[in-house]
Amino acid sequence: MEPIKPIAELTSPLGGIKGIGPKRRADLERAGLRCLEDLLYHLPFRYEDRRRVREIASLRPGEKALFGGRVVAAGVQRTRRRRFSIFRATIEDESGRLLAIWFNQPYLVDVIKEGYAISLYGEAVASGQGGGILEVQNPQFEVGKEAAAEAGIVPVYERIGSVGGRVLRMAIADLYERYRVEPPCSVPEAVLRRLGYMEPARALRRLHLPPDEADVDALNAGRSPEQRSLVFDEFFLLQAGLALRRKEAKLETRGIAFKTSDAMRETLQGMLSFRLTPGQRSALKEIVDDMTSPQPMRRLLQGDVGCGKTIVALLAAALAVENGYQAALMAPTEILAEQHMASVRSHLSHTRYRVRLLTGGLPAKQKEEVRGEIASGEVDLVVGTHALIQEGTAFARLGLAVIDEQHRFGVLQRGRLMNGEGDSPDPDVLIMTATPIPRSLTLTLFGDLDVSAIRDMPPGRKTPVTAVRSEKGRARIDAFLESQMKEGRQVYAVAPAIDEARDGGMRSAKELFERMRRTFPHRRIGLLHGRMKTAEREETMERFARGEIDLLACTTVIEVGVDVPNATVMLIENAERFGLSQLHQLRGRVGRGGERGYCILLHDRKKGDEESTAAAERLAVMSSTHDGFEIAERDLEIRGPGEFWGTRQSGMPALRVGNLIRDAGLLKQARDEAFRLVFEPGAGEAATLRQLQEMVRGRWLERYGLVLIG
Repeated sequence: MEPIKPIAELTSPLGGIKGIGPKRRADLERAGLRCLEDLLYHLPFRYEDRRRVREIASLRPGEKALFGGRVVAAGVQRTRRRRFSIFRATIEDESGRLLAIWFNQPYLVDVIKEGYAISLYGEAVASGQGGGILEVQNPQFEVGKEAAAEAGIVPVYERIGSVGGRVLRMAIADLYERYRVEPPCSVPEAVLRRLGYMEPARALRRLHLPPDEADVDALNAGRSPEQRSLVFDEFFLLQAGLALRRKEAKLETRGIAFKTSDAMRETLQGMLSFRLTPGQRSALKEIVDDMTSPQPMRRLLQGDVGCGKTIVALLAAALAVENGYQAALMAPTEILAEQHMASVRSHLSHTRYRVRLLTGGLPAKQKEEVRGEIASGEVDLVVGTHALIQEGTAFARLGLAVIDEQHRFGVLQRGRLMNGEGDSPDPDVLIMTATPIPRSLTLTLFGDLDVSAIRDMPPGRKTPVTAVRSEKGRARIDAFLESQMKEGRQVYAVAPAIDEARDGGMRSAKELFERMRRTFPHRRIGLLHGRMKTAEREETMERFARGEIDLLACTTVIEVGVDVPNATVMLIENAERFGLSQLHQLRGRVGRGGERGYCILLHDRKKGDEESTAAAERLAVMSSTHDGFEIAERDLEIRGPGEFWGTRQSGMPALRVGNLIRDAGLLKQARDEAFRLVFEPGAGEAATLRQLQEMVRGRWLERYGLVLIG
């Protein structure tokens, strides 16, 4: 009878595991693997089928196989200039010979010696030396005086610093050999049984120590029952937290039940000089329905560039003010806050509302003055940046907080604007984004929110013409820019970097500025980037908006919110450096005044350069569709969630096993199950719900670094 193994504490450090000494442990910790549970969830990225050891004579070119033999010759050869080395070993078994080659690994001369037994795994190819002999390049190997082949289905782990895949295999096998490891299961047992999933402890063991009957193709596609079970468990934990956060927000918070009247509706109608689109009216109705409810509104308003989200938010703010409350509009940058301020003043110019701007760039004395007016209730609507949630800013009666492009703040929690001051009720919160968000990201990043989408555009907006061009077309592009400026139109020229020295050789805004001055000496050329002082940026944008600058060389500081109706051309240098959604945002900056807009995506395509060819194919998506939601899905597919907004600091929960693209169906299934259990628990599920709530409270903070109620 096998002795009972002690249960390993999953939070125990990695010291003591076979093969993990101080240096390797430090490398693992730097990569985020700090305890046994982290090691268990560091899954193989590939599986190799080594269930049968092949004879060398049976190998065919293009086959991957496990084979072995004895080293009959070995040595290293350096190229003429000694910049490159090739280590060759001739391997022989009873059936034949094969040549193994490793590039730039000269140290192997001390590892693989003549007479040693060796086992290898790799792809056989025809040898360049001819003679019918096969060779294998850079194979995985194990060597020794009596090398044993590592057969079976072998998990392959990504190397972490000094810790190679074989060391990780040995360490995890040692952990399973010496201990029982039982990671907690997020999913109730009844749900597991009904859906046919297995608990994480069993799934993890079978993934690290795959049985011989496992389906290697399914494992490598991420579709095995074990992988799907783990993904479902992870998604269920996340969605349960979002469901509990939404439920607790409804039960434990006190909101404001705003009133509506004919007089208020007349005031709001007076703010408009045009008719709302059907999409705007639908979104506004959903928002007003939320605002008249006693529970605090938590709603995401998303829509394509130029669809009119801001006016919908402004009408909601006016409703709050008409009810005697304050409203706040928070933007991620000072330029966008200033742009919003100009728009707000334009729409509210004939109202009695008192509007102020609060940003970090204001002089200290002016900031304190504005904060005093906010605290006293003198200000009805305040537009600002993160200064609105800093210490020292307190509202007298905040009723509505509008957060624009919230993902750019780098937090999932909604911040202080969601919570009332003292005993005050919690304000309603409306989050806006001009970046259409794929459904899978909406269910994770904003899963605790209700969602409204504006999918139509105001009448009269013409779809911009999009063209992908290489550097060879520069002269024609210059001629086109000149023709537009000659007609009195204005041009954006966007570069991915501010200056070349700091940003690795990409086209820089400063370099672009100098080039445009040389190319168009008779035109007024401006420069705008994020390192300029606030006053200088503001002055430059005001001059561009007034038509005093013909061409503005800039970075993506103008990506969101900047509105200059006379601008008709968006030239984007090094367009391959941007995400598709970011390019779509930039494209939306032109053609906003009734004239046709043009977006030129310029990249330096070199003949035969695979990377450049791939970039051109990716950029072709931009010219094939103007649907921001479709582009967002393609962008997510290409770049992944961590880079969707061009930055990793997006507040995205760190998923350990789930893939939002591959596992979208599992995400939806996990959400349905979690929300059903939280909001509609069946008979006898009360205890299960309490257990889930306790697990979520601890595991959310541990797993995602997030609190349940933010």
